[in-house]
Amino acid sequence: MPTNRITMRRIRETLRLHLQAGLSYNEVGRALKISKSAAGKYVSLARVAGVDWALAQTLTDEQLEARLYRPALPRSSHQLAPDFALVHQELKRAGVTLQLLWEEYARGNALAYKYTSFCVKYRLFAQSLKLSMRQVHIGGEKLFVDYAGQTVPLINATTGEITAAQIFVATLGASNYTYACATARQTTADWIGAQVRALEFIGGVVRLIVPDQTRALIKYPDRYDPEPNRSYEEFATHYGCALLAARPGHPRDKPKVEGSVLLVERWILARLRNRRFFSLGELNRAIAELLIDLNQRPFKKLPGCRRSAFEALDAPALKPLPATRYEVSRWKSAKVNIDYHVEFDAHYYSVPHALVGTTVEMRITDSLLECFAANQRVACHALSHKRGAHSTTAEHMPASHRAHLQWTPGKLIDWGKRIGVSTAAVVTWQLEHRPHPEQGYRACLGLQRLARQYTPARLEAACTRALAIRSPTYRSVASILKNGLDRQPSLFTPATPPLPAHENVRGPDYYH
Repeated sequence: MPTNRITMRRIRETLRLHLQAGLSYNEVGRALKISKSAAGKYVSLARVAGVDWALAQTLTDEQLEARLYRPALPRSSHQLAPDFALVHQELKRAGVTLQLLWEEYARGNALAYKYTSFCVKYRLFAQSLKLSMRQVHIGGEKLFVDYAGQTVPLINATTGEITAAQIFVATLGASNYTYACATARQTTADWIGAQVRALEFIGGVVRLIVPDQTRALIKYPDRYDPEPNRSYEEFATHYGCALLAARPGHPRDKPKVEGSVLLVERWILARLRNRRFFSLGELNRAIAELLIDLNQRPFKKLPGCRRSAFEALDAPALKPLPATRYEVSRWKSAKVNIDYHVEFDAHYYSVPHALVGTTVEMRITDSLLECFAANQRVACHALSHKRGAHSTTAEHMPASHRAHLQWTPGKLIDWGKRIGVSTAAVVTWQLEHRPHPEQGYRACLGLQRLARQYTPARLEAACTRALAIRSPTYRSVASILKNGLDRQPSLFTPATPPLPAHENVRGPDYYH
């Protein structure tokens, strides 16, 4: 049986409490002993009828009832049906609900559907769309990212070697606006660099980025609580967005980009299948040209295209890009040696001497190497690719006596003298032929290790041989010991002793 209408007195009181007193539907329902949905229903009817509290006070019960309850109309094929495709797009705007869209549709429309019919017909329309389209994404909320399965051959013009370029794809949730580019591989730098370019392509920052749980981005993959690596966290912090990795083996967590990958493969990669590319730059220029056409292709069941939907839905909701572009970095831990230097790619960088023996975090970019201790930057150096060399900052050096260090130049030389004269000479050479004496500490410690490994006697013999060939470096001493050259005859044999005196031997005076 249909539910009886409540009395006009309660309807008036509902309008007064909500429209004049500002109470919520829930509070109105508790005060009048009706459900909050009933309270919302009568307020919505009043809004559609254009009745506010001031007008309601001037109307009689019959007039108010006539305004709220329009006479039932026979079903007609001439009813003004809403544009459900437009409704579907409008729902992607922040704060927009079906209730609001129905009120806008029904206002001043005598043939409009009732709210319940409106909702039922919209849901039937939504079910007619693709499964991936059933999810309603808010404008500027999510950017889905992934790599396509197909690759593009790149030919080295010099050697003829062919490598496979990887195709990165990013898609906005609300508008399906798509970005694609080629990268050399799928490393952490490739993933993050492609996402940086994707944000610059759309001209703003979304609230959430949804990637796969690839090892290049996720340090500890997990179905419920994945942990991104340090570089990816730093990227998200720089742009002020959050990371929401899709669950492993659940492509429906990111259906937008799965569909866009297929579109990129069909409308971009398929068109490039007969072209030959010799560099990533050439390939990316070709992709960028076809990307314009992809984003301007009309939707089949929705109004407009990806470009127009982006301008209407996503672009107004995006946060602005930061003033500086994120520079892709790597993070690595390193222990500070007693020479207050850390090693990266066979080059040594100084840190404050107080950190000797501790572990610091190194952040490496294309141009800089920074060291952090307790989340504070303690050193910054220009990245150097010179192997075996040192980058030392004067402020990092200890006080003149370096009393806090375990080893001093004098102590190292005394140790060498206890081994032998040649060892002491090699130790002294290490300390005197460096820009800073402390840089020779590492070589001296290596000599101590060789003494333990090969015995002090063999070390002394190897140092003698190294001095003889004028190469008193740690590397030469270690090579002599490794190859057993310290046990070979001396390089310089003593002079031949003079012949004994004999009557048959002519002396030097014979030729005068």
